[in-house]
Amino acid sequence: MDQAYQNYSADDQAVWRLLFERQMKLLPGKASQDYLDGIGKVGFVADHIPDFENELNPRLLRLTNWRVSAVPGLISNRDFFELMQNRNFPATTWLRRREQLDYLQEPDMFHDTFGHVPMLSNQAFCDFLAALSRIALAHVDHPEAIEMISRLYWYTVEFGLIQESGGSGRLRPGRDQLRIYGGGILSSTGETTYSLSSPHPKRIPYDVGTLLQTPYVIDRFQDRYFVIDSFEQLYHSIPEIEEKLEELLVT
Repeated sequence: MDQAYQNYSADDQAVWRLLFERQMKLLPGKASQDYLDGIGKVGFVADHIPDFENELNPRLLRLTNWRVSAVPGLISNRDFFELMQNRNFPATTWLRRREQLDYLQEPDMFHDTFGHVPMLSNQAFCDFLAALSRIALAHVDHPEAIEMISRLYWYTVEFGLIQESGGSGRLRPGRDQLRIYGGGILSSTGETTYSLSSPHPKRIPYDVGTLLQTPYVIDRFQDRYFVIDSFEQLYHSIPEIEEKLEELLVT
């Protein structure tokens, strides 16, 4: 489907600016450096909603050979993973209203684009998405397998944390190196702060076997987060994901 960019109203553009500026004040020192660098690489700015075809996709294609595909909202597992396997990130085109700034039952365009698209400038992360989608499509008619893959996607792509290296001098040593890369956190003012600062949630090193068997919640802040060491770690865990998934499906 087409984004129908011309249909965005002046109020839609104002809501995008409000959301964008609010998060950009909050994210330095909290978001992954790869994500923050990605904001500039994909051309996101406060003064207008991203134009998928004319601005965003040409940039993404040059960076990692990905693109954003407009979808009407939540789509089937098969459609979702087929798009991703073919390096098309599905993004809805509708934007929340002013009275919905802090909570939505269904992801909107701000979540799908601001939350996720900057990470599509990272090649290892993109390769992980495509490979995970290939695994999902091999099991798309098996509900138990899809549930386990959904858990892994949830705790990485949506609500993942990363322990960044301070070797570049950009980050201070110690706890301050824990950063956010999951789009569900990055598009949420409340969970951005909660995920790093609250004493309540567990922060667990990335472990495929544990992750595939850990249910998640959708109606409140998470009670646990999984922490990767690098995006290469995610991509290189693909063989283990395939192996563990097969083991769990036969037990």
